[in-house]
Amino acid sequence: MATTDIRLADAIAAIPADRRLMGLDLGTKTIGVATSDRTRMIATPVETIARRKFTQDAERLIAIAAAENIGLIVLGLPVNMDGTEGPRCQSTRSFARNFGRLSPIPIVFWDERLSTAAVERMLIQADASRAKRDEVIDKLAAAWILQAALDSLR
Repeated sequence: MATTDIRLADAIAAIPADRRLMGLDLGTKTIGVATSDRTRMIATPVETIARRKFTQDAERLIAIAAAENIGLIVLGLPVNMDGTEGPRCQSTRSFARNFGRLSPIPIVFWDERLSTAAVERMLIQADASRAKRDEVIDKLAAAWILQAALDSLR
């Protein structure tokens, strides 16, 4: 399925009601993964995938999507603070295009500005050790991105 910049609400309207959403925080070394509940109200962190080769990463995401009955992927788009798109956005869009060649699951982009920073602040306030933060930050950032998208629908 091709990736698009269509509105989230339009994308959700096009998928079956029993399908859940998957949120992704794509990094250079890891991919944070989160899923919604069946009511599409709550995002839950699922896993942090250590990036290897694209095909291996995509296979893992496809396996999670199948197990979790995913109908739509919300992919964090790392827009610059001034609203422009830099090299990281280009890389994210390229990942989405390539993933779309392997999976029929539609992908929408979501502005992820400051998501990782917000999650890191939350973990520091919770007195999480640096090792613990490193272990969970990406999947929590994915949940943050997905939750923001879900909240926008209300």
